Amino acid sequence: MDNRPIGLLDSGLGGLSVAKKVIEKLPNESTVFIGDNAHMPYGDRTKEEVIELTRKSVKFLLSQNVKLIIFACNTATAAAMSTIQEEIDPQIIGVIQSGSLAAARTTKNKKVAVVATNVTVNSHAYAKEIHFRDPEIQVTELAAPKLAPLVEAQKDHATNLAVVKESLAPLEGKDFDTLIMGCTHYPLIQTEFEEAVDNKKVTILDPADQVAQYTFNVMRRDGLFSDENQPAVHEYYTTGDPTSFDRLARTFMDDDTLTSKHVDTENE
Repeated sequence: MDNRPIGLLDSGLGGLSVAKKVIEKLPNESTVFIGDNAHMPYGDRTKEEVIELTRKSVKFLLSQNVKLIIFACNTATAAAMSTIQEEIDPQIIGVIQSGSLAAARTTKNKKVAVVATNVTVNSHAYAKEIHFRDPEIQVTELAAPKLAPLVEAQKDHATNLAVVKESLAPLEGKDFDTLIMGCTHYPLIQTEFEEAVDNKKVTILDPADQVAQYTFNVMRRDGLFSDENQPAVHEYYTTGDPTSFDRLARTFMDDDTLTSKHVDTENE
C-alpha cells in the first residue's frame, strides 16, 4: 500500500480533464493538481521554456510527496517529459502515448487528425507515436493556438464555437475518421468540437480516458494503490488567480466546494 497522492500538472485548467478521469477510475486515490495559469499558454513557447516551467511544477509536486506524476498537458509531454524523467525517480505518465494508442485502436480507415498546440504539432510527437503502433496510418496535424487561451478565458458557447470552427477549418475535406483532441484544454469545449466537426463518422478522442486506465495499470503493477480505508483528498493549486481558476474548475469537476490555492513556483 502507498497512501501518497498522485501528482498532476498542466499549463492551466485543461489538465482537469485528466484529473477528473483519474479520480473516477481511482476513487480511493488522493491527488495534487497544479495548473501553471500564470505562464500559460505553453504552446507558443520554446521547448527550453516549456522544460523549465514544467520542471518548476514538478519540483512543487515532489514537495507534496507524490508517488507518481501525470503530465496532464500535451505540450509538456511533447517538450519536457523525456528530459525530466531522467532527473527524478517517480514515474511520469504522459498523455501523448495514451492518445496515440487509442487512435491506433479506433481508426478504421487509417486516417487520423490531431489538433494541438504549436509545440506539440511541431514536435510531431503524435505522428511518431501513432506510426510506432501502425506505420500505415496517415496522420494530419493541425496547430490551433487560439483554443487553449479560449478555454482559460471562459467565453460563452457561441464565441467558443466560432473560434473552434475557424481553427478546424483547414481540416475540411480531409477524409479522417478519428480526431484526437491533442491538448487537455480541449475536452472542456468538446461540445463545440462535436458541433464544428458535425460528422457522425468521425470519432473525437479524449486521451484522458486512456491515461486513467494506464495509470491504474502502472499502480497495480508497482503496488502503489492506497489503503481503501484511507479517505481520498484532492488538492488544487494554481500559479494564477484562484478565483478565476475555481469558477471553471467547480463546473467541470461537478464540485461546488472545490477551492484552489495560489502557489508561486518561482520561489518554491
